[in-house]
Amino acid sequence: MAYICLLLSGAALLVNGLATLGRLPRRDAAVCSLVVGGTQLVLGVVHLSSGTAATAALLTAAGMFLFGLTYLYAGLDVLLGLGSRGLGWFCGMVALFGLLLAGAWSATDPLLAMLWVGWSVLWALLFASMALGVHRLEPFTGWAVVLASPVTATVPAFLGLAGIWPRAVEAAGLAAVLLAGMFLAARALARRGGGVPRRASPALPGAGEAVTPS
Repeated sequence: MAYICLLLSGAALLVNGLATLGRLPRRDAAVCSLVVGGTQLVLGVVHLSSGTAATAALLTAAGMFLFGLTYLYAGLDVLLGLGSRGLGWFCGMVALFGLLLAGAWSATDPLLAMLWVGWSVLWALLFASMALGVHRLEPFTGWAVVLASPVTATVPAFLGLAGIWPRAVEAAGLAAVLLAGMFLAARALARRGGGVPRRASPALPGAGEAVTPS
């Protein structure tokens, strides 16, 4: 179930990243965010209804709810014209919580812990752009979110669905290298492509949930 949420987040990341770069209409991204966010909240409730109170299950549910709410908030922010500042502060809180989740997963799932570090950086970029008004980061953030779609969501989701989620420390090291390369590539693309036209839709981080590979 968590891997399906991760797959859906890959789609939301791609759409919202493209909207941030001005390649898609803001309302398109908003509708996608509402659908994905609502689905993740429902799956989070179903996940909790399984009756398990294990730490890993609770951490997974917490991540699913936080990021499902982020997608819903982002969609409503665009459709209702809320101004994004409140969303930005919410993203800042999620960025900090993501680091706590990274620490919580580090012993049992190093790869997932490293992915949470990457997602936290994405949310921190959104916090800086929307809450603090550092709008010059938007081209970099948009490209980072687009590239994060396959690197942190779609491909990891496939690994989980196929039953080949890697748990070795070496997998986390490889993920760290890929994340660094992803952010460097986003920086290069942002410099090459110039600024974002007007005020594009805020991108969404996140893979939307904490995954509990089985």
